[in-house]
Amino acid sequence: MRFRLKAFGLHLCASVTVLTLILGALYLGWYRWPGWYLTGALHVVVILGVVDLALGPSLTLVVANPRKPRRALARDIGVIVIVQLAALVYGAATLWLGRPLYYPFSVDRLQIVQASDLEASEIALARQQNPALAPHWYSLPRWIWAPLPEDPDEAGKIVGSTLFGGQDVVQMPRYFRSWEQGLPKLREQLRPLDEIQALSRAEKRTLRARMSQLGLLPEQRNALVLWGERRVLVIFDPGTLRIRAILKP
Repeated sequence: MRFRLKAFGLHLCASVTVLTLILGALYLGWYRWPGWYLTGALHVVVILGVVDLALGPSLTLVVANPRKPRRALARDIGVIVIVQLAALVYGAATLWLGRPLYYPFSVDRLQIVQASDLEASEIALARQQNPALAPHWYSLPRWIWAPLPEDPDEAGKIVGSTLFGGQDVVQMPRYFRSWEQGLPKLREQLRPLDEIQALSRAEKRTLRARMSQLGLLPEQRNALVLWGERRVLVIFDPGTLRIRAILKP
């Protein structure tokens, strides 16, 4: 049993180290609040944890028998490690493709844009026409303004395409502009908490209490919902339009 526990402990420590490095890099780089919450990344992390931290070391505890020939023991543990690595690569790739790249304000709402939302053709166009805001593999999340094109024909095509499930302007980085340029338009869309129809009464009660605790006024026109797989409420300073808080409903 001492031999089994030693093998289990070593395997668990190695698994924790590798998983912590990978998830830590993804979190600190791309998934900081509110990205982790908006993308629902926790589901993938739970699966990784079950396979790499629970199942793998537990199987090592079962197969680690000091009476086994060394070659057979190495083979058994090798198979376990291969399965773990396959799960780790799949999970890390899923998180990488789902990493947040932009938090755009467009027309009347805030949204999240993930790497998987952008087509290669649009990325190539953005690098040619709008290199300052084009995405790269190393790009970290940016708050930007995504207005419709000034050309009415182009804008009409995008709106029509969106209505039938096509690409929206938030998936076209060639049209993106800096966050500061969009602040006057954003100011027009801010609402007091009670006027935000996307939130239920129960959610508004919870948010009102949290805003009061933070010294934020629910009666001010200072809030806008940020949409992803989930929603959060972004509270702005009415004067400077700096983000004061991002709250879960």
